[in-house]
Amino acid sequence: MLYRPQNEEGQGLVEYALILVLVAVVVIVVLTLLGPAIGEVFSDILAAFGG
Repeated sequence: MLYRPQNEEGQGLVEYALILVLVAVVVIVVLTLLGPAIGEVFSDILAAFGG
């Protein structure tokens, strides 16, 4: 049986939380930068359908 320190499991959770935060920040930055362009594409599509 291997001995694992008690705090090692908590360290893994913190690492996953940091990765999730990093991914969320990247998504927010990308959407902020590309948001107007994406909105324009949808507007063009709606205009093409006569909306």
